[in-house]
Amino acid sequence: MRPALRLFAIFAVLLLGAAPALAVPPPKSEAELMKQSDVVALVRVLSVTCTSITKHEKTGEDLPSYLARLEVLTAKKGNVKPGEEILVTWRAKPTKLIGPWAVPYYPGEKVWTHLTLRSGGVTYATTWWNAKGKPMKAPDTKELPKVVGQSVLAKSS
Repeated sequence: MRPALRLFAIFAVLLLGAAPALAVPPPKSEAELMKQSDVVALVRVLSVTCTSITKHEKTGEDLPSYLARLEVLTAKKGNVKPGEEILVTWRAKPTKLIGPWAVPYYPGEKVWTHLTLRSGGVTYATTWWNAKGKPMKAPDTKELPKVVGQSVLAKSS
């Protein structure tokens, strides 16, 4: 019995030792975020649309991808002006997997965010997992669409 317990302890240590490799990376400083971002702006989320649902490579979980329409309210950096709309995309993260990150945007919220232009130059992605600040105005809802083509709109401001 003792050798089995010892083997189990060694196995547990090996598993725990591998866990940090799957952890979310450390946050970036405000200076790093500013430097690495193409746009830094206060935005209002006008709508969020489910654009696709794909199976996660490791978990097999169906994960929606989203497109959010953001209205620029104020810009600190980037080639955007107040009143313009920009598009941000992201894919939901698996519910049971530690490590991947996603930054969701919710209809109606007003929030400072740091964005990078995706290749092709049409949509943006959040620069890093801590690149979206705390909402200055709470979202109308945190329920995101689950059906491809379905959108959730912000209430009138």
